Amino acid sequence: MAGKNSKEDKKEGGFLRFLYNPDTKEVLGRTGLSWFKITVFYIIFYACLTAFWTIMLIVFYQTLDGFEPKWTLDASTIGTVPGLGFRPRPPESTVDSTLIYFKAGTGGTWENWVKDLETFTKDYSRQAADGANVQSCSFDGPRASKDKACKFALEDISANCSSAQKFGYEYGQPCVLLKLNKIYGWEPEPYSNDSLPQNMPDSIKKVYDGRNIYISCEGENVADQENMGPLAFYPGNYIQNYYYPYKNVPGYMSPFVFVQFMRPERGVLINLECKAWAANIKHDRQDRVGSVHFELMID
Repeated sequence: MAGKNSKEDKKEGGFLRFLYNPDTKEVLGRTGLSWFKITVFYIIFYACLTAFWTIMLIVFYQTLDGFEPKWTLDASTIGTVPGLGFRPRPPESTVDSTLIYFKAGTGGTWENWVKDLETFTKDYSRQAADGANVQSCSFDGPRASKDKACKFALEDISANCSSAQKFGYEYGQPCVLLKLNKIYGWEPEPYSNDSLPQNMPDSIKKVYDGRNIYISCEGENVADQENMGPLAFYPGNYIQNYYYPYKNVPGYMSPFVFVQFMRPERGVLINLECKAWAANIKHDRQDRVGSVHFELMID
């Protein structure tokens, strides 16, 4: 027993002497001077490392443009085909959902959808504050440029899809906002009249104008097409091409289209797909470009 205790005391004493050796005045195996030298070394080392990293970061930022990305279109990871987005979006708790579900009428459950649209469209009032960078555009007049963005006028939208009318949700006639995602430098290319896609809706083929990007929506199957009812587009089922190219000009707001479902069937899930039409817009559900899918259900 005595031998065992002696070994334990020796081990404990060895560790304590490693922490502090009274004979050599060492702490953790180093004298005070040694600790001072190594501390100064690491301070200088990390100061030089930080300075080098900072200089490299500054040099890197000098190669970047505050408004124009270095890699655009084909050279970028975003590519050359814009996606189509929609509003309103579901709450954060179900952010991955594409279902617009609500109960219409007084005391219904449509408030969150209306608030999301109000928040999104309210941003368009900022264009007035950026008047120096925003101009009214037309086919015969100015277009979007690297110095000026085209103003998107909310007053051109029908009152049916306005905040005052609760964007139709209270009345069971919901408005859904559709817009193209921004890609720097992208411009729409028109189809030639003899090369319109076979799957383009006839309603667009009859009035096709190469100066516009057309928007269409339809049910994904026969039942959905019957249940979605008639549609109305505001200000029309197209976006004029003079809003492009997008050049990251202060005050720029993406042009959009409202599609209103006038008499959707209630109590059933309606699967919908909306597409944008231009010669350089491809439709791919998997890559989520050129089209958007969402569901609508009204109680």
